[in-house]
Amino acid sequence: MDRQPPRVSSDEIELYVRTYYSLLRSSGEVRVRAFEEAHIFSKSSLHLGAADAAPDVAAFAYSAARLPACMPQVQRVLLGQSHEQFERAGLEVRSWQRVRSRGRRRPLRFDGKSTLAAFITSTSDIDDLVPILTAYQIEWNKLHRRLVDDRALGLDEHDQRTLDAALGEERVTGIAEIGKRESDLSLRLLAGSFVQYQRASQRWWSDIERAYVRDERPRRRPVYFVSSNTHAVLNLFGGYARHHRPQIIDFVRKRDPEGLAATLDATLATDDSAQVDNLLYYVMRHYLHEGQDRVAEVRAHDRLAGVRAVESPGGVDVDAQIVELAALSPAALDPRVRVAGVELLAKSNALILNIDYPLGVAAYHHLSRAVQGIGELRGIYVMGKAATLNARVGDVLISKTAHDEHSRNTYLFRNGFTAADVQPFLRRATVLDNQKALTVRGPFLQNRDYMSGFYREGYTVLEMEAGPYLSAVYEIINPGRHPEDEIVQLANLGGLDLGILHYASDTPYSRRQSLLSKSLSYFGVEATYGCAIAIARRILIDAVARVGA
Repeated sequence: MDRQPPRVSSDEIELYVRTYYSLLRSSGEVRVRAFEEAHIFSKSSLHLGAADAAPDVAAFAYSAARLPACMPQVQRVLLGQSHEQFERAGLEVRSWQRVRSRGRRRPLRFDGKSTLAAFITSTSDIDDLVPILTAYQIEWNKLHRRLVDDRALGLDEHDQRTLDAALGEERVTGIAEIGKRESDLSLRLLAGSFVQYQRASQRWWSDIERAYVRDERPRRRPVYFVSSNTHAVLNLFGGYARHHRPQIIDFVRKRDPEGLAATLDATLATDDSAQVDNLLYYVMRHYLHEGQDRVAEVRAHDRLAGVRAVESPGGVDVDAQIVELAALSPAALDPRVRVAGVELLAKSNALILNIDYPLGVAAYHHLSRAVQGIGELRGIYVMGKAATLNARVGDVLISKTAHDEHSRNTYLFRNGFTAADVQPFLRRATVLDNQKALTVRGPFLQNRDYMSGFYREGYTVLEMEAGPYLSAVYEIINPGRHPEDEIVQLANLGGLDLGILHYASDTPYSRRQSLLSKSLSYFGVEATYGCAIAIARRILIDAVARVGA
């Protein structure tokens, strides 16, 4: 018998969410300080020191990493869904400076003075940005008071390093700005309609579709849909890093990015080609930053290998890649994905559509729109980060149950992956299957009591995309919209293959480890590629079998 959906809730979190949505209904600007009391009362697990007089440097660093470097100059933030919305408000954002943050892919424009425009593609952007801005302001003002009252921050060595890393190259200027003034940000939501979110997804798909149907065949080609990142597929299928191994090794030894030269030499000494390849894949981003000529060279190489890139389609910061299976070169493939019969792919007419995983509910909009334009959808495969309540950072988590905070549905589904599909490609990490995932609204929108309640229900994986993707899957195989607040069985997918993998980036229940202090960096590359290899192998095995049949 199916169990009822878990009745775990947090009055503090619900109050916080209701507070900022009600305030953002205003047609004018709302001061961020209006959110502070509810933010502090929520007792967020990512901001445990919110109510303390002492700065919570980890929470400030987490927030600063998800905001652009110009943030010390910003006084107001405007949220909109399209250029037209900003222009109707009298803001010519097309001419503004494009800025980025290290920890979030979100289109941002800065007027060079005091106004930041942020493009939102779903309600998840609001649930993400409001707590980030609020935590940032709370901790900025604590640091400001320290500098004014004590003439020094008085941080220990660890917190000082964390603050320096958060401010990055603008460290000196940033601390000077903190000392000059209090933060008093204002926020305005220009509009937030479901239709506008769908329009953004339509613009996104329209740009991808031109690449998808470019060969004018009478029928649209079969597609394997993958939500992962923009580097794993390229590295496993394109072969640039392996083909240029000597040059990249020489680069690492000379430049020593992130202090990895010694790690590289130690790995080469083991003669473990898989680990060497993982390291080369990781340092590719540093290698490419050496010049635009290298970026152009890699793109040309990838095109010859059958991989076409679509960058920021429709102005939405969710890049896509289309991989033509028939154009793949067996010799160029990573040996770990070179499955039996791979030469038969030359006769395949299928494609892989890989997208850079969206944030939260945007996953629902993007998959729903993509499926409307795809001919035959053969499989859906999702790879993303998650917090874990029972494993270690770097482990791989495979769930077959997901409770979605957005729809309040509990999805029971047959996950195409088991531990045996991933474990052979890992040396240090553990794979835990048969887990239960909780799709949360945003990183700040949980507290310890809330997580403890779900932990008692057996939920050990906290992430942001599985629920929205499963809501879209429901609508792919059923004639109506997804329900709400129900147990939803997705056992019979009508021949559609489904696989969801997560790698652990944080352990919030036991200690505030990597999510608040640093990115996974090289430590997470093994889990990332273990998941990517499992997805690639599953697709290629299926494609080979179909050609053979």
